[in-house]
Amino acid sequence: MGLRELNESVRVWWTEVRASEVGRIFTVRNIALAVAAVLIVLAIAFSWPKSEKAPQPKSPSESAAKAPAKPQPAPETQPKAKSEPGTITTTPPLATAPARRGTSVGRETVEADVSTRSVSITSNFSGTEIVVFGAVDDSHQETAEAGIYDVVVVVEGTQVPLVARRKSNVAGIWINTESVKFERVPSYYAIASTRPIEEIADERVLRTQQIGFTHVPMMPDPTTKSQLKEKELEQFRDAVIRLKKDDGLFIKKPYGVAFIGKALFRTSIDLPANVPVGPLTTKVYLFRDGSLLADYEAHVTLQREGMEAFLHSFAFDRPFLYGLFAVFLAVTAGLAASAFFRRRGGAH
Repeated sequence: MGLRELNESVRVWWTEVRASEVGRIFTVRNIALAVAAVLIVLAIAFSWPKSEKAPQPKSPSESAAKAPAKPQPAPETQPKAKSEPGTITTTPPLATAPARRGTSVGRETVEADVSTRSVSITSNFSGTEIVVFGAVDDSHQETAEAGIYDVVVVVEGTQVPLVARRKSNVAGIWINTESVKFERVPSYYAIASTRPIEEIADERVLRTQQIGFTHVPMMPDPTTKSQLKEKELEQFRDAVIRLKKDDGLFIKKPYGVAFIGKALFRTSIDLPANVPVGPLTTKVYLFRDGSLLADYEAHVTLQREGMEAFLHSFAFDRPFLYGLFAVFLAVTAGLAASAFFRRRGGAH
């Protein structure tokens, strides 16, 4: 046997040994054990408590300097109405203002609530429905069909930044040419009323209370606002509202609120499957003859649960470990698939 044949035999032998070693290492059992070990390590790292810095004690001089001064009582002729979540806000009539024709000087108020205060978002969430119901205290209408009062229900999501872009045809290609950045846009906005809001109150009241798509709070970026004209901003606002309506995130139900008695009313609000996770604010407004009598506010929380909540927290709280786990899982799946198909190919 010559030197050439000897080298060839050693090379073939080493290739077979290395292949057998690799095949022995990457067995299904070893891969499963490695995945289990990684999952255990990640679970320990995920559940490890985060260290928090203890607050530094303030010196007596700082505490004394930051202590608020006691307010001096001021005489008031009328009590101020509080506006806090879960409380009633009324608008008492002034003593000098004459009563409107066909109305009384009664102090009607409204109380309302939602069917659920918490909605669970899981991997199979396909949308849900919440019911808003309430009653008019000291109601003056005899039946539900009297139509003395109007109720408007607004459900609004959290304010999020949004960029609206306009496409133009340039040399036969549609590309983005203009954009407007809005600092705050409701992620979800639904409005239901006993009749169209234009018939309930005038434009000034609707604009003050931010009721309706036209008065949805959209705060453009100061730089963008200074560069574009008001008409162009209105076009971008209309485009955002149109796209939100197409996605089912802006909903309007002109006859969605119904009285089921002389004081009781109810409505249903649809939450689509793509509703953003976060708190929702529910506002109920009571109108009579175009005047706002009272309003009420309640809150609904959309929160993730189950495996979706775990993966979301893992991805945002431990991004580096989440990236390593994703890469390891992809490599392991590729090796397992390769070994499986190689065995099936060798069997034939």
